[in-house]
Amino acid sequence: MLKVEEIRELIKLVDDSTIDEFVYEHEGSKIKMKKKASEIMVSAEPVKQVMQQPQIHTQPAVQPAAAEAQPVQDLEQPSAAAASEQSNLHKIVSPMVGTFYQSSSPEAGPYVNAGSKVYKETIVCIVEAMKLFNEIEAEVNGEIVEVLVKDGQLVEYGQPLFLVKPE
Repeated sequence: MLKVEEIRELIKLVDDSTIDEFVYEHEGSKIKMKKKASEIMVSAEPVKQVMQQPQIHTQPAVQPAAAEAQPVQDLEQPSAAAASEQSNLHKIVSPMVGTFYQSSSPEAGPYVNAGSKVYKETIVCIVEAMKLFNEIEAEVNGEIVEVLVKDGQLVEYGQPLFLVKPE
């Protein structure tokens, strides 16, 4: 059976492709993915079934695997001024499922910190997926307001990584 990381990468690849349905069978297991509008449905079931079992549908970008779930922190309700200010901020999001790295190597300093000035082409971090290191660019000119994830943390597709105050 495929590992959770491999299934997530398959989901990402199907999501980014033009195919509508994907089926994978291996060693008595079957994984079937089907796109519906803007979501991906995933089901895993044994190939040989004695009784019909309900299909399991998951959406990893919304619900992380239990082993990788982060503890939920209490969030305070932001004031109206803070909410207004935050709505003006640009979110740099992860383009894939992977591991977030703030620097190019453990010895190097982070690409950016809160308060760092960035340009559209500025590399702000690396997201590693299946041994491929993908440099993530700022996408806007501005100033980093907040780094939302920790170095080495697993990130989901579409998860906000940084908040940027655009110029």
